[in-house]
Amino acid sequence: MTPKPTPATKKPEELQSPRGMRDLIGDSMLLYQGFFEKAAEIAMYYGFTPIETPILEKESLFARGVGDGTDIVDKEMYTLKTRGGDRLALRPEGTAAVMRSYFEHGMQSQPQPVMLYYHGPFFRHDNPQRGRYRELRQFGIEMIGSKKSIADATVIKMISLILSEVGIKNHSVIINSIGDKESQSAYKRELTSYYKKHAKTICADCRERLKINPLRVLDCKNPKCAPIKAEAPETIASLSPESKTHFKEVLEYLGSMGINYTISSTLVRGLDYYSHTVFEIVPEPTATDPEPLSVAGGGRYDYLGKILSGKKDVAGMGAAIGVDRIIELADYNKPTPRIVKKPKMFFIQLSFDAKLRSFEIIEILRKARIPVAQSLTKDSLSAQLGTAEKLGVQYALILGQKEALEGTVIVRDMDSRSQDTIKIDKLADYLKKIK
Repeated sequence: MTPKPTPATKKPEELQSPRGMRDLIGDSMLLYQGFFEKAAEIAMYYGFTPIETPILEKESLFARGVGDGTDIVDKEMYTLKTRGGDRLALRPEGTAAVMRSYFEHGMQSQPQPVMLYYHGPFFRHDNPQRGRYRELRQFGIEMIGSKKSIADATVIKMISLILSEVGIKNHSVIINSIGDKESQSAYKRELTSYYKKHAKTICADCRERLKINPLRVLDCKNPKCAPIKAEAPETIASLSPESKTHFKEVLEYLGSMGINYTISSTLVRGLDYYSHTVFEIVPEPTATDPEPLSVAGGGRYDYLGKILSGKKDVAGMGAAIGVDRIIELADYNKPTPRIVKKPKMFFIQLSFDAKLRSFEIIEILRKARIPVAQSLTKDSLSAQLGTAEKLGVQYALILGQKEALEGTVIVRDMDSRSQDTIKIDKLADYLKKIK
């Protein structure tokens, strides 16, 4: 007997991807691959090298590094217990895992800062909505081992540049400083005092955050708390002299690079390890997207190293791009994947004026498709030449005070020690002939 055909039914649950997670097939996958390779290419031109950390890490890494009381740790982590009794978590973010790797593999003995980039899936048990997935994909960069303000500016410059190169040219940098420990202690006291006056008005989450980490109240998205947050004390007013100087230098670098920014006194980001500079990048509103979501963000994390290792502080600065949100933007130009060659040149700068022109030099080389390594946070010639020799590059490009003022750069052959002085606007043509 022939069975009667059954009407179409909903697919069984095991044949559907988990909520908030997706398959990437064919052209959908290429959209991500093109972005990751373009971003990696730019990172490599700026001297960053790749790293990939496990998707599963010890749960305690994020509980300690990201911080109890944060939404990520308290509400959003996917955790599991192995048969051997280990508590593991699907990685919710990249910085803590990269810092763990920094210590595990003895990167402290390498030339500092260690500059790394990474990309891949991250996991947060968040409420799926526009631009927000439970399996999210990010591209991140980290500079570990330097307190210099130019590290902050370099990270912001790179993130802004990557967005521009993939078509998101109209975007705004929202920036703030939450200062060092001294600054944060003073600010937390003032912020707590202010919020306690509104204890009956704020949401239950904010009342709990005040007990654990008062800065978290500024991350609250509850409309009920919005008017109170808008009138909250400004972090900048509590900055120590050192923190003020650091922030001023970061802004000066951004200005020299032509990056427009807006200071937001309530921006603190959502993770406990941040200090000094914090920032987010938001596309400009359009008729089809009048309230765009943040597509990137990051900050300095000078205390994360000690939190994880129990030893001394290790300065760091990093950021990540939410690639899912980029892919969904109408302006995304779908870059084609391509291979990047190993740098044969090392860029050396020897003064503050030279640092201000450093990005101009690197951009000239990048646009001419000439890979270059650099260490902008170093000051001395010997230290930078030493790094160039360890990398085995063929040529060093040297920009000192005199050259910066004259618009020239010295090209030194690392083998013969011969060198030529070249006008900056002729540099790309010169290097194409000798490389």
